[in-house]
Amino acid sequence: MKLNILFTINKHKINQKGFCGLTCRLTYMKKRKQFSTGLFINPSHWKSKQQLIVPPEPDAELINTQLSLIKTKLSQAFLFLQVNGNPFDVEDIYLQFKGENIKTEKTLLEVFKMHNEHMLNLVGKDYTKSTYSKFIEASSHTKNFIKFTYKKNDFMLSNLSMKFLNDFDYYLKSEKNHKQITINKTIQRLRKIIKLAMAEAFILTDPFLMYRPKKFVTKVVFLSADELELMMAYNFSQPRLQQVKDMFIFCCFTGLPYAEMRDLRKEHIVNGFDGGKWIKMHRQKTSKELNIPLMPDAKTILDKYQYQLPLITNQKFNSYLKEIADILGIEKRLTHHIARKTFASTVLLYNDVPMEIVSELLGHSCMKITQDSYGKIVQRKISQEMKKLKGR
Repeated sequence: MKLNILFTINKHKINQKGFCGLTCRLTYMKKRKQFSTGLFINPSHWKSKQQLIVPPEPDAELINTQLSLIKTKLSQAFLFLQVNGNPFDVEDIYLQFKGENIKTEKTLLEVFKMHNEHMLNLVGKDYTKSTYSKFIEASSHTKNFIKFTYKKNDFMLSNLSMKFLNDFDYYLKSEKNHKQITINKTIQRLRKIIKLAMAEAFILTDPFLMYRPKKFVTKVVFLSADELELMMAYNFSQPRLQQVKDMFIFCCFTGLPYAEMRDLRKEHIVNGFDGGKWIKMHRQKTSKELNIPLMPDAKTILDKYQYQLPLITNQKFNSYLKEIADILGIEKRLTHHIARKTFASTVLLYNDVPMEIVSELLGHSCMKITQDSYGKIVQRKISQEMKKLKGR
């Protein structure tokens, strides 16, 4: 980000001698800081575009030299803070210019903005655009909450407490109608901002240390073996529904998330160590490498479309899935993600594939995510096998 330095005069504030003060205005990250230079001039001798005072102003050359020195010192202060590497704002630049200690007292939204600016520069490198958007959304929710609850535009880090989080949870639930799982994700992102504030020594202790996310019950929805077979056997007369059905079935046998399904190309299909075809690509969300054996049903669909699946937005994809479910009589709210859950559950876990392999094929960042999501399915499978054993 660039530092903008501008000298201005206020022609409406002229003293008894007909002079007005020269003010310096700093703009950085869309925030301003104004301060007096201590210089007074005849306003008719000031050239705003050139940022110069001209004769017949007495000591014009001396005043211009002083303005140049102020600009140089400000630029040096800005460069020093950049090299230092710590987050800073326009107030910090001014304090550095004055030779005073940089303030450590920061606000919550200040640190949120610092984090998001840093993340934006790393989109496509360390972060996806989707992840960045979620932090922008979390920042917006936090800002609106502060305005709604405290009637303020920002909140000092030093004033944060557990009550803030509890009030935030209540606000998201009562005013925004968010589900607990969504609320927990938003608070999780807020807590990352607090960790950044602690790392930069803006605060010394974690105000949310004792916070524990509220529990929520998630029901994993997926197609049963019968429902999967029903969809596979049905041929739709409308090409758009047939295409979405094919892509959905393809993901039921590969577990690909929407972004990876959309980006799949022929070069992602490679010959595996076992002589079979494998999908090899990076998962955007976790940056983990996906290595998925291409099962016959999935290969048949890829062959049909010559290894280039039709392009369709996620929104339309899910809309067409609703039509498909209505036609087939499947009383489940189908989305693209249901295919991924069907792959993990009906295709893998119900066929005795170990949890660690399921986790690897799904591209989860750790086993705990897989266990939390699909642990109950494993229990259900164990229960079914035990019932069979009792029957014997």
